[in-house]
Amino acid sequence: MAKPNYSFEKKQRELAKKKKQDEKLARKQATREPEASGSTLPDGSAPAENSGQ
Repeated sequence: MAKPNYSFEKKQRELAKKKKQDEKLARKQATREPEASGSTLPDGSAPAENSGQ
């Protein structure tokens, strides 16, 4: 009987975990995009921040 290759299994788990994290990050960025685009001016520049004056 062949012995299990634990290194291969660990690498596969790590790859699956990284893929899942990347997908989650992509979903978060996709939902964040409309919010970020709403805070820019029509000419594409960001609005100026007031320094409390």
